[in-house]
Amino acid sequence: MKLWIQMELDSDGIFGSGKSRPGGEDICVQADAQGFPYMKGSTIRGIFREELINHLCWQGLSEAEIRDQVTALLGEAGYDGIEAARKLRFTDLTLLSAVRQRILAEEASPEEILGMFTYLRTFTALEDGMVKEGSLRIGRCIKRGLHFYGAVECAAEDTVLVREVMERIKWVGTMRGRGFGKVRITVWKGGEGQ
Repeated sequence: MKLWIQMELDSDGIFGSGKSRPGGEDICVQADAQGFPYMKGSTIRGIFREELINHLCWQGLSEAEIRDQVTALLGEAGYDGIEAARKLRFTDLTLLSAVRQRILAEEASPEEILGMFTYLRTFTALEDGMVKEGSLRIGRCIKRGLHFYGAVECAAEDTVLVREVMERIKWVGTMRGRGFGKVRITVWKGGEGQ
């Protein structure tokens, strides 16, 4: 069964790509070849894993029960080779297709498109109340208020659990401890997501 996901950014976010641009950004965001920011399905899957473990813990399940449930839904941590009937499959979370098409029709360059949805911000570390020498970093942030859409495929028996866990996710991306990546996730079934 396919469940549709809408993720709204309640604060600026950083969906880190793990890359930097020498002489420019120390923290780059994940963006496609056309310049649109997005969150990889594997990233949201990892965040879901974290929140699923917390959710099952709060329900009072034993470590063995939690491990069995997580493995049934997501496979072994760090290994994506098993195929199970209940295994969840996440798509990338992207901007609405109609928004993307409208912007592409304007023939904007990838850099212009990235600039529409993101901005550069500087960060420093403090030491004894003073800026630590050599700590200046530049990061690209995704603007708050944007909505990203995707889907997760799951067995019918898992839809309630998947929805509960997805809607408990409140923070995503890099620098969550500094207030980046606060989100509101809505999940629904049936119809189309985009």
